[in-house]
Amino acid sequence: MNYFKEADVVVVGGGIVGTAILRELSKYKLRALLIEKEHDVAMGTTAANSAILHAGFDAPTGSYKARLNVRGNELFHELEEDLNLDIRWIGSLVVATNEEELASVRELQARGEANGVKGLKILSAEEVREKEPNLQNVVGALWAPSAGVIWPFTACVSFAECAVQNGAEVLRNTECLGFIKENGVIAGVETRQGVIKTRYVVNAAGVYSDVIARLAGDETFTISPRKGEYILFEKSVSDRLVNGIVFPTPTKKSKGILICTTTHGNVFIGPNANDQDDREDRSVTAQGMEEIIRSAQKLIPNLPLHKTLTEFAGLRAVSSTGDFVLGKTGVPGFYNAAGIQSPGLTSAPAIAEYVVEDLMREAKFEKKTDFRPALPRRKPFLRMTDEEKQELIKKNKLYGRVVCRCETVTEGEIVDAIHSLVGATTVDSVKRRCRAGMGPCQGSFCGPTVALIIARELGIPVTEVVKGRGGSALYYEKPRKK
Repeated sequence: MNYFKEADVVVVGGGIVGTAILRELSKYKLRALLIEKEHDVAMGTTAANSAILHAGFDAPTGSYKARLNVRGNELFHELEEDLNLDIRWIGSLVVATNEEELASVRELQARGEANGVKGLKILSAEEVREKEPNLQNVVGALWAPSAGVIWPFTACVSFAECAVQNGAEVLRNTECLGFIKENGVIAGVETRQGVIKTRYVVNAAGVYSDVIARLAGDETFTISPRKGEYILFEKSVSDRLVNGIVFPTPTKKSKGILICTTTHGNVFIGPNANDQDDREDRSVTAQGMEEIIRSAQKLIPNLPLHKTLTEFAGLRAVSSTGDFVLGKTGVPGFYNAAGIQSPGLTSAPAIAEYVVEDLMREAKFEKKTDFRPALPRRKPFLRMTDEEKQELIKKNKLYGRVVCRCETVTEGEIVDAIHSLVGATTVDSVKRRCRAGMGPCQGSFCGPTVALIIARELGIPVTEVVKGRGGSALYYEKPRKK
């Protein structure tokens, strides 16, 4: 058989879990390859979630979710500087509006302490208002100082780029169609480009992870997509909302409609939780918006809805097991990192540790002595001092040209995003890396210029530049007159 690629381990899926696994694999003397069916990494659940690094008090004690949440939180603290992660360690509150909810909050505290979460504390209503003066109807709250918020897109890209820096490879626009087996053992991955020869596969395919598992012969679990809708507000009204992460008292189905800041100063409300069969439907609904608004208004009655920046929705991969589905399967050479819903983002580096350690018990590859854990230092132009900005512009005048006025993104940053180790090739992939197009105008001002820069840097006609997934063309050639 002819192979178009060969690797010792193939990771299927380019979300935060898949890229974290790829980075963990790159610590070993092996050939690691990640395939992603979309045009970029971070296109599934990683693209639309609450972006919270949870403390670890919610999941049942002893579960994968509980153990790997706490470990993942620790790892993000360790990885923050090496990978240039955009994190704000601002802590979280679970607020109670009556005595019954306060009793539930105390149960969360006890569970969190059993899970190994440090610093948990019950706050009085007065102490809550000191932290969040805009909240109403609060009788108390659980304070978790180890929680934070992260920019998940660049975190995913950073994991991928660190892996590539250490010899791994990322193939985008490469869909897994099936598997080749020899004597019942994984021997290859089928794609539209051809077959990738491999000995091991790690399935990190998000809401499609059960589909991929069945293609390999593993039918031990199923995935149900659960949609969560959000409303994001402009930065100008953040002082009328919250300073940190504010959860309501959770239900059995969901952590509830929260009110939360982001690393960039916006505030969002959401998500709701609605199960569905469609694995691609990320539409927002009038009913969903009403549900989110009604719930958030219990804590902040006067929501500045006229300052809504955008609405969006994401899908969570809910497994039939009720927990993450991890590690070795009954199919030789096939490993799962599936069913990754909340707290999957927080758990990602710990999931990577767990799955790769499980794989190495069988594969026994040696660790490298020259693994490079850190990426080159970088800092957004917007967050630089005036002196730092002037110094950068002296080195490269492209940093003196602001392309996105809303978020103060320069042409130099866009060029850097295009030519990075896992570079941007579409307008949306530029936006996810450096926020060009994420401000109040939502790209209506800078979008055409970003497209022209992509065309110039990649050496392609602007008519070949697309917005994002699905061949979303932005420009067409004008038909020539006959």
